[in-house]
Amino acid sequence: MSITAEPVVPLSNTDKFFIGGDWVKPTSDAVLDVIDSASEQVYYRVPEAQPADMDLAIGAAHRAFHTGPWPRMTHAERAGYLRSMADALQSRASDYSAMWPRESGVVHAYARASEAGSADTLRYYAGLADDYPFEEPFSPSATSLAGGGFGLLVREPVGVVGAIIPWNAPLPLILYKVAPALLAGCTVIVKVSPEAPGAGYLIAEIAEEVGLPGGVLNVITADREVSELMVRDHRVDKIAFTGSTAAGRKIGAICGERIARFTLELGGKSAAVILDDADINVAAMTLAGAECFLSGQVCASLTRIVVPRQRHDEFADALAAAFSAVQVGDPFDAATQMGPLAMERQRDRVEHYIAKGIEQGATLVTGGGRPKHLDRGYYIEPTVFAGVDNKHVIAQEEIFGPVLSVIPADNDEHAVDIANDTIYGLNAAVFTPDAARAREVAGRLRSGTVGHNGMRIDFDSAFGGFKQSGIGREGGREGLLPYLETKTVLLDTAP
Repeated sequence: MSITAEPVVPLSNTDKFFIGGDWVKPTSDAVLDVIDSASEQVYYRVPEAQPADMDLAIGAAHRAFHTGPWPRMTHAERAGYLRSMADALQSRASDYSAMWPRESGVVHAYARASEAGSADTLRYYAGLADDYPFEEPFSPSATSLAGGGFGLLVREPVGVVGAIIPWNAPLPLILYKVAPALLAGCTVIVKVSPEAPGAGYLIAEIAEEVGLPGGVLNVITADREVSELMVRDHRVDKIAFTGSTAAGRKIGAICGERIARFTLELGGKSAAVILDDADINVAAMTLAGAECFLSGQVCASLTRIVVPRQRHDEFADALAAAFSAVQVGDPFDAATQMGPLAMERQRDRVEHYIAKGIEQGATLVTGGGRPKHLDRGYYIEPTVFAGVDNKHVIAQEEIFGPVLSVIPADNDEHAVDIANDTIYGLNAAVFTPDAARAREVAGRLRSGTVGHNGMRIDFDSAFGGFKQSGIGREGGREGLLPYLETKTVLLDTAP
């Protein structure tokens, strides 16, 4: 099938790294192919960082923090740069929406609709410069070792940040880290995914355009081994990681060895709890529509759907009807509702789990194969399993694709037990017209976010997980805290 848009790469320096405020030639000729998920062809190439390249990036960020002007600026001055970056990003929003569908499989219509949100993230954190309590006076207790006098709680930048970005939604996940880090006064090394580096290069071009001081933002593409060098380097004060729970465990262990700060936004196996008074058809349409986003390659996807046993068959049929009606195809076609998976190994992974579901006795209600009308691209049919036991592999392990499991429950208490019976705790939803009932059930779900009648996530508040879905929060005022250290200053008198 032909792609409706020409494969333009709206970037100028994809043969270099952005280090120390300059576009720097890599130390080797090693390159990485970025594959178009719909055509299976090489979209463009970027250099693959070697240890010497990573060392150069870390050194630039370290010098910029310890000897450069950035941490010594006022928060208002740094906020000015964030606003300039937001304006520049908004002017280039169509550039990102041209790359994201090819790299990750998101439909172009959604990519265009989300363009304003990324610039708004920069503006949101710029706005915190006006009212966030970076410095709070207090009166030390006369009976403490402080001996009275005048006290200050000062929130200072944590230092050099290593931000490790996944391939599924790179631009927002870069900005949820970079925006608060820059406002705080940190310097950052952005390690972008080899499969989807475009957003990192775009942000680097914007940093150059607005005159961000050299070394404050550095962008590099590397594999896991070279990325691990950054995690282990004592010059890097904090790691901010979004990705798999398996990789997060390793990063957390390394950071623990050297007592480095870290935040982890990891995997999920999130549950939608359908109560007995919910509208089955509306719930089915809502959940099928939500799973179309990024072809299910979303950590917060509601992939386990827990329904009253007496309504299980009715719901499974409604969900299968809604999901099988989804138009799968070219992400640049306006009629497409779900595009391809990002890469071949991701499709292989999804197909493995579909086979596992069948092997363990779940009922395949719809999907399970590759769309017959598409002869290339990493496509998979929207898939629904019914009669799933929560102990089944497809109910316990993150699939990261458009595969939904319908699980029967005997009552509300049983449904909550099923929802919580997982190593994850990232997201959840409760379907009921009764807000009080939704609030009561939400209070019993061990998840970082709980939505009412849908997948609801507000990055202007806080996002993160319980249990093995992560440590720390991104978004909102809470998302600034991981980039700050608190210092207590005790003075004889007020300055």
